[in-house]
Amino acid sequence: MLKIGGAAPLNPALPPQPYRHSCSRRNYFSSNLMASSRRLRAFKRWMKSQGIQCSDTLDFIDCPQQGISVGALSDLHEGDVVAKIPKTACLTIKTSGAREMIESAGLDGHLGVSVALMYEKSLAQDSPWAGYLQLLPPQECLPLVWTLGEVDSLLSGTELHKAIKEDKTLMYEDWKENILPLVYSAPQSLNPSSFSVKEYFAARSLIASRSFQIDEYHGFGMVPLADLFNHKTGAEDVHFTSVSPNQEYEDDVDSENGDNNELSKISGHDKRDSTCENSYIHSDSESDYSSVTGEDPMMLQMIMVFNTYGSLGNAALLHRYGFTEAHNPFDIVNIDLELVLKWGCSLFSSRYCRARLSLWRRINISGSVSENSEYFEVSSNGEPELELLTLLYIMLLPDNTCHKLDISICTADKVSANIGMILSEKHDITWSTSSEISKDLLLTEKVCRALLALVDIRESCYDSKLIDEDVEALKRCCMTERKLYHSLMLRISERRILEKFRTYATAGAQIQTFQDANGTSTTRKRLKKH
Repeated sequence: MLKIGGAAPLNPALPPQPYRHSCSRRNYFSSNLMASSRRLRAFKRWMKSQGIQCSDTLDFIDCPQQGISVGALSDLHEGDVVAKIPKTACLTIKTSGAREMIESAGLDGHLGVSVALMYEKSLAQDSPWAGYLQLLPPQECLPLVWTLGEVDSLLSGTELHKAIKEDKTLMYEDWKENILPLVYSAPQSLNPSSFSVKEYFAARSLIASRSFQIDEYHGFGMVPLADLFNHKTGAEDVHFTSVSPNQEYEDDVDSENGDNNELSKISGHDKRDSTCENSYIHSDSESDYSSVTGEDPMMLQMIMVFNTYGSLGNAALLHRYGFTEAHNPFDIVNIDLELVLKWGCSLFSSRYCRARLSLWRRINISGSVSENSEYFEVSSNGEPELELLTLLYIMLLPDNTCHKLDISICTADKVSANIGMILSEKHDITWSTSSEISKDLLLTEKVCRALLALVDIRESCYDSKLIDEDVEALKRCCMTERKLYHSLMLRISERRILEKFRTYATAGAQIQTFQDANGTSTTRKRLKKH
């Protein structure tokens, strides 16, 4: 099955225009841009030579500003097959002329596909993919290929600042340890300049934004034509069908023997997977499948259903695909554990904070972990994770209550019930192991003040003083200034969430003040065991 791994948008500098189910030519092109360029004609000839079949409803245009675009000459409907692509036309480790060299070196994954792409690019017109490769930009404008100065100036304070620097370091080490030795030990003569660290980063940027998972045999790779279709977060456009994931493959990639094999159509949305390889923010599919039979197992089909990168926030989109979207409903902001400890040490001793953190962990609670950092998510509506509220609550417990909790953890059969026990005593609630801990119960006035302090600390990470400055800068920014435009979009989306986070904490503090003043309490939700 060909799972969407992510195609590059036609113009990452502009808000992507979705490839809609029903559209007319004028929705995509103006009449003065209809002439095919030389490279577009070469690409069409190459597709024909490779057996790639396109529906007559598809139209192509080569715009200097936006690159190659795909549009519809007539209405398209769900289930329409818009293209068929032989797997042999896909650029993968298995199909590349560098296959033996790559496999002998034990390279796979992104390293192997990167070598395959660099190798074919080094062949220029002698590559079987020359007609396709001449359409690709030298690199995609991902933060990965920005200079360190640009990363520091444009991404400071955002979710990507630290991640991009770590990516650059790890990928340089990958190149130095795996690709540089390969260039000088390969059986065939290779041009070192075609496999330089700059070319490796460029190849990784293309693969990150344009590659697709093909099947178990080929793995993932570049799928010509597929990467010309646009993306819209949370929306759907086109999908692929291919052989069943259980299909066995012969070692010969050109083998087409065997019975008709089961095909599967992707019907679910991609979902974010935060435990990504090589520190990459990567979306993977968790899809439902419906069977379709009687098709060529060596042919991929583009079916008019849906094509989306999944439910990704702007940090993930910019990291991997090089663009952002206004009013993205999947945006989040992370509060690093180290920021929480920074707040704690401003009020208490370092020893005190370590002890309370240890107690929090003993209740079998932790934040999200990525690489060497631990963090807590704040959702797009400004609501923090329960784990953060629990940590702040324990940090602020009186010493005698904290001591009681510490003792109960040592003696209780189920340590996950202890925070519930403390809450039940405070709020006069009967606790049982099937109860649910409510965020409302944790939102004491002190916890709300702590949340407001965390907002201030997180806000201080940005260079600009106010979000209004970023908004004004975005208004002045030309969308062709891709790096500045999308970094501003990311920063604004994050700071708007922080504004909602501040409102959440302020509202909680006001409720607690009102309750304390009136000596009343509202009806609480159930306590939840961890």
